[in-house]
Amino acid sequence: MRAQVGDRLHVYGRHVGSPEKVGRIVEVRGDDGSPPYVVRFEDGHEALLFPGPDAVVEHPSEQQKG
Repeated sequence: MRAQVGDRLHVYGRHVGSPEKVGRIVEVRGDDGSPPYVVRFEDGHEALLFPGPDAVVEHPSEQQKG
């Protein structure tokens, strides 16, 4: 997984009925865009995350294409 500041992190619900979370990556602490990431979620909460298999990085250029 690779990201840069400004990308979105989309964390899908792990169980049926679990909410999805979407946040903006505000800091990349790993080498070459690797985790951990500091993410600011839509509700204003910030967290240091090591995303798992239930998460994807969405790059702004990919969002504009779709």
